[in-house]
Amino acid sequence: MALFEDTFKGAGLPGIAVGIGAAVLVPVLLPVAARLLRPVARTAIRTGITAWREVSSQAAGLAGPIVAEARSEMARKS
Repeated sequence: MALFEDTFKGAGLPGIAVGIGAAVLVPVLLPVAARLLRPVARTAIRTGITAWREVSSQAAGLAGPIVAEARSEMARKS
């Protein structure tokens, strides 16, 4: 509780004004920011998907010969 009191101690009218301003501006600015950041987020997601596909295909290429060896060993033991 002391942290909360110390944070707002002496803020008075400026603190109240900032709080009211934030309450009024956030609902207005949030949709604008979301619309501006949407292409950035889409590009980041697309890049992540592309990177994942590349890594997984390389991993499959590396694992293929090992899987083939394991299958041949199993066939020999049967």
